[in-house]
Amino acid sequence: MASPDIDMAEVVEPNGETMLEGVDDGAEVAEGEVPMIADITASEKPEEDSLSGAYEWVIENFSQLRDTKKYSEQFEIGGHTWRLLVFPQGNKSDSLSLYLDVPDTEMLPFNWQRSAGFKLMLVNQQDRSQSFSKETNHTFTSRESDWGFTAFIPLQDITAAGSPYLVNDTLIIRVEVTVHKMLGAYDSRAETGFIGLKNQGATCYMNSLLQTLYHIPYFRKAVYHMPTSDEEQPMKSIPLALQSLFYKIQFQPTSVSTKMLTKSFGWDTYDSFMQHDVQELNRVLCEKLEEKMKGTKVEGVIQELFEGNTWNYIECVNVDYKSTRTESFMDLQLDVKGCKDLYASFDMYTAVEMLDGQNQYKAEGHGLQDAKKGVLFEKLPPVLQLQLKRFEYDFARDIMVKVNDRYEFFDELDLDVGGGKYLSPNADRKVRNLYKLHSVLVHSGGVHGGHYYAFIRPDKETWYRFDDERVTKEETKNALDEQFGEDEGGIHGGLNNNLGFKINRHSNAYMLVYIRLDDWDRIQCQVTEEDIAEHLRVRLKAEQEEKERKRKEKEEAHLYTYMKVATESDMKKQVGHTRFFDLVDHEDVKTFRVSKTKTILSFKKEVAEALGVPPEKQRFWMWSRRQNHTYRPSMPFSIPDDARVVDMKENNIVKHAVADLRLFLEPLQPNGELAKIEKNEILLFFKFYNPETEELSYVGCRFMHKNDRMSMMHGEMCKMAGLPVETPLLIYEEIKFEPSVMCERINSNSTLVVLQLEPGDIICFQRALGPEAEAKLRRPTVKSFLDFIRNRQIITFKALDNPQEEGLQVEMLKDHSYDEMCETLAAELRKSRGLSLPDGTYLRLTQHNCYSNVPKPSPIKFRGVDRLGEMLVQHNQAAHIIYYEVLDMPLEELEKLKTLKVHFHDERGKETTQHMLRLPRDSTVADVLEAVSRDAPGAPPTRSLRLLEVFYHKIFKIFDENERIDSINDHYWTLRAEAIPPEEQQLGPGERLIHVSHYSMEGGNNGAVQNFGDPFLLKVREDETLAQVKRRVQERLQVADEEFEKWKFSANCKSQPEYLADGDLVLERLKPAASAVGQEQSYLGLEHADKSPKRPQQPNSFERPVRIYN
Repeated sequence: MASPDIDMAEVVEPNGETMLEGVDDGAEVAEGEVPMIADITASEKPEEDSLSGAYEWVIENFSQLRDTKKYSEQFEIGGHTWRLLVFPQGNKSDSLSLYLDVPDTEMLPFNWQRSAGFKLMLVNQQDRSQSFSKETNHTFTSRESDWGFTAFIPLQDITAAGSPYLVNDTLIIRVEVTVHKMLGAYDSRAETGFIGLKNQGATCYMNSLLQTLYHIPYFRKAVYHMPTSDEEQPMKSIPLALQSLFYKIQFQPTSVSTKMLTKSFGWDTYDSFMQHDVQELNRVLCEKLEEKMKGTKVEGVIQELFEGNTWNYIECVNVDYKSTRTESFMDLQLDVKGCKDLYASFDMYTAVEMLDGQNQYKAEGHGLQDAKKGVLFEKLPPVLQLQLKRFEYDFARDIMVKVNDRYEFFDELDLDVGGGKYLSPNADRKVRNLYKLHSVLVHSGGVHGGHYYAFIRPDKETWYRFDDERVTKEETKNALDEQFGEDEGGIHGGLNNNLGFKINRHSNAYMLVYIRLDDWDRIQCQVTEEDIAEHLRVRLKAEQEEKERKRKEKEEAHLYTYMKVATESDMKKQVGHTRFFDLVDHEDVKTFRVSKTKTILSFKKEVAEALGVPPEKQRFWMWSRRQNHTYRPSMPFSIPDDARVVDMKENNIVKHAVADLRLFLEPLQPNGELAKIEKNEILLFFKFYNPETEELSYVGCRFMHKNDRMSMMHGEMCKMAGLPVETPLLIYEEIKFEPSVMCERINSNSTLVVLQLEPGDIICFQRALGPEAEAKLRRPTVKSFLDFIRNRQIITFKALDNPQEEGLQVEMLKDHSYDEMCETLAAELRKSRGLSLPDGTYLRLTQHNCYSNVPKPSPIKFRGVDRLGEMLVQHNQAAHIIYYEVLDMPLEELEKLKTLKVHFHDERGKETTQHMLRLPRDSTVADVLEAVSRDAPGAPPTRSLRLLEVFYHKIFKIFDENERIDSINDHYWTLRAEAIPPEEQQLGPGERLIHVSHYSMEGGNNGAVQNFGDPFLLKVREDETLAQVKRRVQERLQVADEEFEKWKFSANCKSQPEYLADGDLVLERLKPAASAVGQEQSYLGLEHADKSPKRPQQPNSFERPVRIYN
């Protein structure tokens, strides 16, 4: 652990010069002799590449030093410049304080750092072997540019009589430095020839896919050939954004951002932080590109590269009947579970399935028959994309899990193996389906998240790992063997893999890309700059050059200071137009990029050339930021013309690193000369406000003595504003504007001292008006005008049902009430959109979520906020977007109603209509049924209707007619109003209504119940058997005999289904629980195949699907 006296020197002002001497490390010194300046011999000079070296500093007349601190000469060790810093009387201590320092830190690059180990030594001039020393290590930075020991050695040990350290009043300090090599930033382009992509938050899956597609040059060339124009913007054009991205990957030296591409997708920040499935993105992106390529010369390239055809067949065993169909595919999903390698997956994919028993095939003209069902490949694509099913549903635990089983794939894949066993009879056998592995996309992590990266082999030989921004060269085993997954039970860990514990491996191949060897050279072609359209090449090259210019400017920024020079012309141009508070926006003034090594005089010459003011007549004032967050010119800039810009800090002109210096160029007097500043004079700035026109303007600056009264400036202020000199004035001081405006009236008969005015203060004045004249004006005083400006806000209103629109911009005030805001918006919608709005009460507003960049889920209630400002701020984030809906009744009335979406089913159980009902919140279910009876065509009277709550294809509840509707939630549950069949309107003794629901078993008999279709109610007698109930179910559902024979019936609750026999009493098997509700209820299950279309299960059910909106 370092000594507690290791510290950074306290920053104090520089002092006078010191005597600096270098001493030969090997020189012999006689006892009592003081070594003077000694040259380092050539043999002892450190080599340029040496990282170690020593320096000695001889300080004569030590006891006579009165300087607080002293610096040595600068010296070089390890390729860096250093100097020693000593405090002869101690740095707030009774010891000699000694430090190693980095000089001229302002000239070093931003975020510079260097690391070194060093030994500081006070030389014992009688016996060097007894010299006193301390050593330490430190990483020097701009914040810690010196390091050493505040209490190096007690001063009394040096000054004591006979001290070997101070001989002839001379002290010798030695430093030995070893510079540590800093690990520089990894340069992917220099190391591999390729560059990576930046991760926006959770876009590693996209980066992996984009790198894979980019390294298919035939695809890249097609993207370059997609027609775009100079008028298009990349953020709104997917082709242009992808062209720009590919161009940068090909020619840019450093990693590339994908933000422009995702913006062209229509994605917001929320999308960029949502991880998706790489294969799903691949499909969606290729579909979108295929759409964009239509009608162009590259139409069909996507299909040419990735599309193959399968041949699906069903062949009867006992009769001569065969059904076939051909389907296209862009990628193949292959099973991992139960397969040892890729060939086993293809075996499973093409395995023959027997349709027999209850699963017989109905052949046209032959009835139910035993049959063989299978799939073969009619045509395989040049680029074969294989998704490995690493995610599956665990029915026992009712969750998605990742399959990390060991699964082998190969450098070459021969799909002609086994005499073409994977190929259909119609396949072209002349095509050699031998593939070479091109890419391995890896998923590391679990089912609910993880990290994607890719191994890509662009040249058949060398593998590279593309992991977001970093690209590295890899061995073949890292791309293949290491991505197979784990053996059962995990892999052994520890030295030589002999320890007893296991390490689970969660990184494995998720997607494979193979290229047919016969097509490799055609697809992996050369893509040069000439393959890019001329207008596109010029545009992208210009963008790259501009980016490189900015990069170089940023890289060299540490060598320059940016002098922002504001003039009175800037103030006159800005005040009252783009600026109302303070005096000037420094981002909109003349900026001089000045080398830090230049003198002040050379800077003045640049100003003279640009602004026409001779150097000798230039006087600059420094701007200072006050505690109330305002900026004012506070003091003249006084530094000799021969001083360097970099010297401003050490001359106490600037307290921080000089990177952006703000100056005010004082205007010349009417005689063309600079004003002579007398003692106790201060510079004040003046603004004039015209309440009739509501205009604020800058009118000039003047010097005033602190003992002057403000009334002494009355005539001059009138002249500056162009008013008669006797015009009565109201005078204010503009003090601050955050968090609220502070502009106070001042007494013109008071002196500047009494008014506490300081250099740079702003005086606002206006013509004094009478009460009647003021009453006719909207903003009669400068204070009321500035309040208006402070509260003014431009709001973008967007229709809630179209949040992607550009919206309508409306000027409002932050203190507008809810009613004022709605009325202003209503008037603007009538004017700009032609909407017929009676008034603002017909509007409903919704706030904007600053973090997800979408509307908030719940609208604002009527008068739910008092002021507009409350709607715009959320958790210190300010929003300028509000969404609106136009209603067909006032919002206050609408909120007194309950809106319910009700589906009406007729007596046959078929949904015929949907109804959005608005009823008073104290209404009952009977009122809902009455409204349905009135509005639904063919609906029976209210007494013949009932209302059900349906969720996940099961009936959860039958509502009582007297239940109030204000507790009903129709956002997640479906409300069904249905006609009660005549036989169910009255239940006799021993009769009961049971719930009936359709379901299938996913994963076989031990799998999970998957409900589907429309559930229904059925009246059953207590002595009724399943056989009797089945006949009524078949009749109700109109199912054909041969199909109905395959159905199974069961008693279902939360556990596995309990199958019923025809002789079972149904009600006996469906005994209701005492308080069974919702999913606790038993129901009669109808097990049969679900023939409705299904959406494929995503690995993470919490993800929203990938969408590309543009």
